Amino acid sequence: MGTETIVVTGGAGFIGSALVRCLIRSSDCSVVNVDALTYAANLDSLRDVDENPRYSFEHVDIADDKALRRIFAEYQPSAVFNLAAETHVDRSIDGPAPFIRTNLFGTFQLLEVSLDYWNTLAEPNRSSFRLVHVSTDEVYGDLGGAAPFSETSPFAPNSPYAASKAAADHLVRAWHKTYELPVITTNCSNNYGPFQFPEKLIPRVIIAAIEDKPLPVYGDGSQVRDWLHVEDHVDALLTVMDYGRIGEVYAIGSRNEHRNIDVVAAICQCLDELQPRSDRRSYADQISFVVDRPGHDRRYAVDPSKIESEFEWKAARDWDAGLRETIEWYLGNRSWWEDIRTGAYRGERLGLGR
Repeated sequence: MGTETIVVTGGAGFIGSALVRCLIRSSDCSVVNVDALTYAANLDSLRDVDENPRYSFEHVDIADDKALRRIFAEYQPSAVFNLAAETHVDRSIDGPAPFIRTNLFGTFQLLEVSLDYWNTLAEPNRSSFRLVHVSTDEVYGDLGGAAPFSETSPFAPNSPYAASKAAADHLVRAWHKTYELPVITTNCSNNYGPFQFPEKLIPRVIIAAIEDKPLPVYGDGSQVRDWLHVEDHVDALLTVMDYGRIGEVYAIGSRNEHRNIDVVAAICQCLDELQPRSDRRSYADQISFVVDRPGHDRRYAVDPSKIESEFEWKAARDWDAGLRETIEWYLGNRSWWEDIRTGAYRGERLGLGR
């Protein structure tokens, strides 16, 4: 990676901000963060880089064709990472429209602008251009007891969120097959780590625990997820951009499956050590089983054999250590998540259906 300019859409989100921080910290490239600053975006996650001369921020919605064209013309990117997305399944159940607008129509607009821009490039810039589209394992639906999903697994999305991402993945594939746009798609498992929006499972449980609130576990808590540290995910994305084959799909996971109830119990056990309750009871006493999410998939997991074998990439973070470090981060950065909860999200239950 040299001194090129990289556009990151959704760069104020959880994974996007981790990618931006890594690019600024570990490379000489310039980074343009394109973000609409919807409820889950947080520029405070980028305080470490926001004064760096190689970092630029554009408050732009990827569904805005004219604004995107201006950005491409002004910055002349050599690569694009598309992480702009509405991502929370519960919110998609309550209101699917923003998911269709951003995840599907926004991806369409980005593909169109990228294609027109790419067609203006001369060699060698034309050959080196890449668009990396970042997606999810949820497009494959409910794994059940089968072997983990691979790049060839059929799509079977079960939530409005998953359906919007699956549709976007199909568009990306079509723009490559039809117009030869140089794209690469990744499908990752559940991410965790610092700066994750508090509506997601791990930060939601940490925060509710230390605020002495019930720790809601959907259904019986036996849903299984493959947990991937966000910094491992970022490392995989950079690997794919540098070495991935055009038109290919890469599944990114950590072979780290855990039941939701076991994740919650592990958080409680760690908090018992790091910040014991004043009454000396375990935080596990706060666990409360609640009505399950409609259409809740029982298991997700991906097989990362392809990225492991082609590039010798492997998730490096140990689960126990990574979870502990994440908990310590939320304990030490209360102002970050307290500021968030003065806005659109206040910890309420979402996704009960309509």
